[in-house]
Amino acid sequence: MKRFALAIICCALATSALAATKDCEELKNEIEIKIQANAVPSYTLEIVTKEEAAKHDVAMIVGTCENGTKAIIYQKNDR
Repeated sequence: MKRFALAIICCALATSALAATKDCEELKNEIEIKIQANAVPSYTLEIVTKEEAAKHDVAMIVGTCENGTKAIIYQKNDR
């Protein structure tokens, strides 16, 4: 259930992130603040190229930046 809720949160973040083009670091910081507000203890956010993002599960992509040429990948680190 927690993963499902997290997936919905990530999709919401991705949707809002697609609305405007932003600097990747700025967007990553905004996403990081929202994740920390949900008390996620251990996670990784990584800025990757569009090609690298295509290799990951689409649910892991929480935002795009620099006119869609880069993506931000979220991964929860299990204990």
